Amino acid sequence: QAELGVNEHHQNEVVSYMRFARFKRGMCLKTVDSCFQDLKDSRLVEETFTVDEVIDMLDGLQSVVHSEVESELINTTYTNVLLLRQLFSQAEKWYLKLQTDVSDLENRELLDQVAEFEKSEYTSSNKKSTADPMKPKLAPLNEGGSELLNKTVAHLQEENEKLKTRLRTIETQATAALDEKSKLEKSLRDLQMIQGDQKNNANQDITELENKVAALKSQFEKTLNDTAANQKFLEEDLVTTKHDLLKVQDQLSTAEKELEKKFQQTAAYRNMKEILTKKNEQIKDLRRRLSK
Repeated sequence: QAELGVNEHHQNEVVSYMRFARFKRGMCLKTVDSCFQDLKDSRLVEETFTVDEVIDMLDGLQSVVHSEVESELINTTYTNVLLLRQLFSQAEKWYLKLQTDVSDLENRELLDQVAEFEKSEYTSSNKKSTADPMKPKLAPLNEGGSELLNKTVAHLQEENEKLKTRLRTIETQATAALDEKSKLEKSLRDLQMIQGDQKNNANQDITELENKVAALKSQFEKTLNDTAANQKFLEEDLVTTKHDLLKVQDQLSTAEKELEKKFQQTAAYRNMKEILTKKNEQIKDLRRRLSK
């Protein structure tokens, strides 16, 4: 924090405005001085004046000075309004609502602090040489914030699309894993039933069938374990992805609802259902063949 209680950048902006105000104040004082000098040069040419003549000269001088000071005060007010307009316009681009406390404008302690700051700044600036003659200009108020805001929105939209794609992929994988687990469990039960039905056959056939069933059972159990681990990982990844997606859904909730509606109508969902139906038919045909 700098001397005025703001950061260095904002204090530099305040110094720039104070220099502008000092210049305008100097111009106003020169105008007032010229009014008095004009009166001296044009009217004070005689050695004696009557009371009426003095009153007339003072009234004329008062009118001129009053007009000049009033004009400068009005111009200063308008200048301050334009300055506030710049600040408010820049704040609105970031969806900020600034507030002012007019009572602080008459706070003598703060006014003395600003006067002391101006005095020290003016003294230090007089000691400096003509260094930094080409001070870089600030970026226009109507470009920097808006451009950054647009980039941020575009980045959020891009991240949202990536999260949606990732969510669809994980949900598809999770659904496929669950279907595969169900099919493997059903196949295992069918093979176990087939094993029980074949116990009355010859010992050689029973031994071969038991060996095959044991091998298949071992393979199925391994596959089930891998599928369960993969399913747990996919479920955890799905939860993490959904949490990340919720951070963006405040800005794009409408698109999310439409996505959920379209997911139920995707071709992949229908194709998976058709494949599951065909697999069930193949298993039924296998059971009939094994029964024969």
